[in-house]
Amino acid sequence: MSIRIAAEDPGTDEIVALLEAGEAHAAALYPAESNHFLSIDSLRASNVSFIVARDDEGDAVGTGAVSINDGWAELKRMWVVPSARGKGISKVLLLDLEDRARNASAQWLRLETGIFSHEALGLYERTGFVRCPPFADYLPDPNSVFMEKRLAAG
Repeated sequence: MSIRIAAEDPGTDEIVALLEAGEAHAAALYPAESNHFLSIDSLRASNVSFIVARDDEGDAVGTGAVSINDGWAELKRMWVVPSARGKGISKVLLLDLEDRARNASAQWLRLETGIFSHEALGLYERTGFVRCPPFADYLPDPNSVFMEKRLAAG
């Protein structure tokens, strides 16, 4: 399977359905106060790059976003549909988002994910992320894992 990654509008019906599937999955694992989703409008902000992975048939099979801040970026909305998992799509999305963060001069890429998101935690650890304290507006949460990766010397 070949995967095409491109920036897309997060507000199309097809992409909204993917985002809602990711939200439903997280809601089944964590209480509402432990889920930190960017809204469609926030995903359209000028400091956010939102990307979609599409398979050979052109179907959207994954999403991801990176929000650029002053000197650092945050990974958001990483989601791959269950039927497409295990094919390396998350890693392709992550590498693309890392490049976008580097190109925006971010020195650090940070993220928050859940303690039960074992596949995501494994991916992030394998690609160089390390655990860190809560950042930005996040508060300590027993359901959250905070991670960061240095992208550039600074």
